[in-house]
Amino acid sequence: MNLHSIAVGYVASVNPLIECSFVSSTGYTTNPDGTRVPTYSAPVVVFCQVQALQYNDLMQTSSLNIQGRRQAIYITGDYAGVVRADEQGGDLVTLPDGTVWLCALVLERWALSSGWVKIAITEQNSA
Repeated sequence: MNLHSIAVGYVASVNPLIECSFVSSTGYTTNPDGTRVPTYSAPVVVFCQVQALQYNDLMQTSSLNIQGRRQAIYITGDYAGVVRADEQGGDLVTLPDGTVWLCALVLERWALSSGWVKIAITEQNSA
Protein backbone atom coordinates (compact mmCIF):
# COMPACT_ATOMS: atom_id res chain seq x y z
CA MET A 1 0.00 0.00 0.00
CA ASN A 2 1.37 3.42 -0.98
CA LEU A 3 0.37 5.64 1.96
CA HIS A 4 2.05 8.66 0.39
CA SER A 5 -0.37 8.60 -2.56
CA ILE A 6 -3.24 8.66 -0.06
CA ALA A 7 -1.85 11.38 2.20
CA VAL A 8 -0.34 13.71 -0.41
CA GLY A 9 -3.73 15.20 -1.37
CA TYR A 10 -4.48 16.16 2.22
CA VAL A 11 -1.02 17.56 2.86
CA ALA A 12 -1.09 19.47 -0.46
CA SER A 13 -4.23 21.30 0.64
CA VAL A 14 -2.09 22.95 3.35
CA ASN A 15 1.36 22.93 1.67
CA PRO A 16 0.90 22.72 -2.13
CA LEU A 17 3.14 20.68 -4.39
CA ILE A 18 5.48 22.82 -6.48
CA GLU A 19 7.05 22.00 -9.83
CA CYS A 20 10.84 21.75 -9.65
CA SER A 21 13.65 20.77 -11.98
CA PHE A 22 15.85 17.88 -10.82
CA VAL A 23 19.24 16.91 -12.31
CA SER A 24 21.25 13.88 -11.23
CA SER A 25 25.01 14.07 -11.01
CA THR A 26 26.71 11.88 -13.61
CA GLY A 27 30.26 12.54 -12.46
CA TYR A 28 32.65 15.07 -13.91
CA THR A 29 34.95 15.86 -16.81
CA THR A 30 38.55 16.99 -16.41
CA ASN A 31 39.72 20.08 -18.27
CA PRO A 32 43.22 20.25 -19.81
CA ASP A 33 44.34 22.41 -16.86
CA GLY A 34 43.27 19.67 -14.42
CA THR A 35 40.16 21.37 -13.05
CA ARG A 36 37.03 19.23 -12.76
CA VAL A 37 33.65 20.29 -14.11
CA PRO A 38 30.57 18.45 -12.81
CA THR A 39 28.25 16.81 -15.35
CA TYR A 40 24.53 16.21 -14.95
CA SER A 41 21.71 14.25 -16.53
CA ALA A 42 18.98 16.00 -18.49
CA PRO A 43 16.60 17.92 -16.20
CA VAL A 44 13.51 16.05 -15.01
CA VAL A 45 10.37 17.82 -13.79
CA VAL A 46 9.38 16.65 -10.30
CA PHE A 47 6.70 17.81 -7.91
CA CYS A 48 7.85 18.38 -4.36
CA GLN A 49 6.91 20.01 -1.10
CA VAL A 50 9.35 22.34 0.61
CA GLN A 51 9.35 22.53 4.40
CA ALA A 52 11.58 23.83 7.15
CA LEU A 53 13.91 21.35 8.80
CA GLN A 54 12.62 19.97 12.08
CA TYR A 55 14.72 19.79 15.24
CA ASN A 56 15.58 16.11 14.68
CA ASP A 57 16.62 16.90 11.10
CA LEU A 58 18.89 19.69 12.32
CA MET A 59 20.53 17.32 14.82
CA GLN A 60 21.03 14.74 12.05
CA THR A 61 22.69 17.28 9.74
CA SER A 62 24.74 19.09 12.40
CA SER A 63 27.77 16.80 12.05
CA LEU A 64 27.95 17.26 8.28
CA ASN A 65 29.66 20.66 8.63
CA ILE A 66 27.36 22.18 6.01
CA GLN A 67 26.89 25.91 6.24
CA GLY A 68 24.28 28.07 4.59
CA ARG A 69 20.55 28.02 4.09
CA ARG A 70 18.91 24.60 4.42
CA GLN A 71 15.42 23.22 3.94
CA ALA A 72 13.73 19.87 3.54
CA ILE A 73 11.93 18.67 0.44
CA TYR A 74 9.63 15.71 -0.04
CA ILE A 75 9.81 14.11 -3.50
CA THR A 76 7.99 11.07 -4.84
CA GLY A 77 10.56 8.55 -6.05
CA ASP A 78 13.99 7.35 -4.97
CA TYR A 79 16.74 9.95 -4.84
CA ALA A 80 20.04 10.04 -2.98
CA GLY A 81 22.07 12.58 -1.10
CA VAL A 82 25.85 12.77 -0.97
CA VAL A 83 27.46 9.36 -0.31
CA ARG A 84 31.20 9.92 -0.51
CA ALA A 85 32.12 6.23 -0.10
CA ASP A 86 30.13 5.35 -3.23
CA GLU A 87 31.26 8.49 -5.08
CA GLN A 88 27.58 9.34 -5.37
CA GLY A 89 25.76 12.60 -4.95
CA GLY A 90 25.76 16.14 -6.16
CA ASP A 91 22.16 16.05 -7.40
CA LEU A 92 20.59 19.50 -7.78
CA VAL A 93 17.02 20.77 -7.44
CA THR A 94 15.96 24.09 -8.96
CA LEU A 95 12.92 25.62 -7.27
CA PRO A 96 10.39 27.80 -9.12
CA ASP A 97 12.07 30.99 -7.85
CA GLY A 98 15.27 29.97 -9.70
CA THR A 99 17.32 29.07 -6.63
CA VAL A 100 19.49 25.96 -6.95
CA TRP A 101 19.79 23.52 -4.05
CA LEU A 102 22.16 20.58 -3.45
CA CYS A 103 20.61 17.33 -2.20
CA ALA A 104 22.86 16.90 0.84
CA LEU A 105 21.30 14.12 2.90
CA VAL A 106 18.34 11.75 2.67
CA LEU A 107 16.52 12.15 5.99
CA GLU A 108 13.73 9.60 5.37
CA ARG A 109 13.06 7.00 2.67
CA TRP A 110 9.85 5.04 2.15
CA ALA A 111 9.26 2.15 -0.27
CA LEU A 112 12.12 2.53 -2.72
CA SER A 113 10.18 1.86 -5.93
CA SER A 114 6.99 3.87 -5.50
CA GLY A 115 7.38 5.83 -2.31
CA TRP A 116 8.96 9.13 -1.42
CA VAL A 117 12.07 10.61 0.15
CA LYS A 118 12.69 13.52 2.47
CA ILE A 119 15.93 15.25 1.56
CA ALA A 120 17.88 17.97 3.35
CA ILE A 121 18.85 20.50 0.70
CA THR A 122 21.44 23.32 0.88
CA GLU A 123 21.21 26.46 -1.25
CA GLN A 124 24.04 26.88 -3.73
CA ASN A 125 25.77 30.12 -4.73
CA SER A 126 24.72 31.56 -8.05
CA ALA A 127 28.35 32.06 -9.12
